[in-house]
Amino acid sequence: MADQTLRAEEGWWEFFTRPNYQLINICSDTATTPRDVLSTPMNDYLLPGQPLQSPVASSGTYVRDGITRSSLLGTKSESGVTPVTAGRAQPPSPGVTVIGTITRLSPLQATMSITVVDGIPLPHGEEFTGVIRSQDVRSTEKDKVKIADCFRGGDVVRGSVISLGDSRSYYVSTTRNDLGVIFATSEAGVTMDPISWLEMRCPKTGLIEKRKCAKPTNIP
Repeated sequence: MADQTLRAEEGWWEFFTRPNYQLINICSDTATTPRDVLSTPMNDYLLPGQPLQSPVASSGTYVRDGITRSSLLGTKSESGVTPVTAGRAQPPSPGVTVIGTITRLSPLQATMSITVVDGIPLPHGEEFTGVIRSQDVRSTEKDKVKIADCFRGGDVVRGSVISLGDSRSYYVSTTRNDLGVIFATSEAGVTMDPISWLEMRCPKTGLIEKRKCAKPTNIP
């Protein structure tokens, strides 16, 4: 599929790669119920830009640099396309978990584009803005936080909404152990692995980069 179908920055993906994927858009503007989305495990979603092992481009994919990639936020199917509907998520409220991509950094805060609210993906173009202030990054040594050592542009972050900032902006916290960066690429363009709550390692170069990592769900 042509590059114009790409709906988010290339590299915005978090989960698995498996062969023979057919992708479908789960952000239907006409959907009225989140039932199907809520019943789908988060690690079954495919994110825009995610490399696929299938050598042949199919519906919901595009090819760049010889690699077939997802062009949509969707789910996979081994035998064809299975429709999935997504309801309109309510605006984030305090305590709700959100997922988004870091879009801008300053010495005092990181700005993120919120694309998933309480497990429900938002329709394209209806994203919210989240602000992670330096004092909301972690629960200890808050006065020593350096935003550039915690987040980088393009990182996918899981956070918890603290409060409303303005009409489309929300203050977000990553202080809990399960909150923080859940996906990041290294300077070599490779998906990194978390090795502590403060560091991630590039499996290609072995170099370590600083991040405020969310605790992986498969670690007790």
